[in-house]
Amino acid sequence: MDLLTLPKIELHCHLDGSVRPETIIDIAIQEGISIPTNDIELIKDMLIAPLECKCLDEYLERFVIPISVMQSKESLRRIAYELLEDAAKENVKYIEVRFAPLLHIEKELSVEEVIESVLNGIKEAEEKFDIKGNLILSCMRNMPVNTAFDIVEKGKKFLGKGVVAIDLASSENEGFCERFIEPIKLARKYGYRVTIHAGETGIGKNVLEAVELLGAERIGHGIYIKDCAEAYKIVKDKGIALEMCPKSNVQTKAVDIFSNHPIYDYHRDGIKVTINTDNRTVSDTTLSNECDIVSKEFSITYEDYKQIYYNSVEASFTDEETKKKLRNYIE
Repeated sequence: MDLLTLPKIELHCHLDGSVRPETIIDIAIQEGISIPTNDIELIKDMLIAPLECKCLDEYLERFVIPISVMQSKESLRRIAYELLEDAAKENVKYIEVRFAPLLHIEKELSVEEVIESVLNGIKEAEEKFDIKGNLILSCMRNMPVNTAFDIVEKGKKFLGKGVVAIDLASSENEGFCERFIEPIKLARKYGYRVTIHAGETGIGKNVLEAVELLGAERIGHGIYIKDCAEAYKIVKDKGIALEMCPKSNVQTKAVDIFSNHPIYDYHRDGIKVTINTDNRTVSDTTLSNECDIVSKEFSITYEDYKQIYYNSVEASFTDEETKKKLRNYIE
């Protein structure tokens, strides 16, 4: 398989984890932002997480520098545009970008201005490249519950205009879902689709609760359903798509080595898996690279790839017209 030329779909990609190192230096100079160095190689060392992180929290430390330069309308627009440009170069036809608006208001931008700026970058890239993008708003589990209500309310005006879903992200503690039942319920009422980071760090029951308590239609990662029979069953029976990110999962120690990643076992058992980058810069990866990892480790066939592609089409939070176009790319 020529993975670079195959059409691709990405459902789990963080904006702040996918910023070009060169862009960080450029924005820092233009906007007078203090960063540790302007040396590109040193910046890369600070941004890219090693394959041997001790845990998820060590991986998350790599986001501090990118977020520091994502505090203006222009920087947010530019970074969103460049992400879609990079994705389009490897034949990604559709991408859902996620980010947490509350991490980008340090210089007094409103939440609405933050969201609009990212959408502007996405729309600009759509006009120039053969790619379609939508936006997922992430609420932070390490912030008070009222901040999730704030994002749900302020993002509502952008539904149907590029915003498609709500997400819960950041460090994963056992039982987090119960705290967020009400804001996610409100989001569903307004028309947001729901994807939840869960089961990334050894707590399979969180996946079960994300589906039962929050109405999750997709799960970010979901590695540890293998250790919770009820979570495994509900994901399989309800056709909940798992947004799996092989390299990131090894870096955060959700999985120890690539060959032990459960993605292919899940796929063979009829669970709807999808392949994603998570963070293109922090994980120093592309979607072609992620597909290559899976292809080499598990000897997947073209038919396997097509099924995973179709899983991504059906699980995407987009309209039927776009889904039909995406199916046609591979048919």
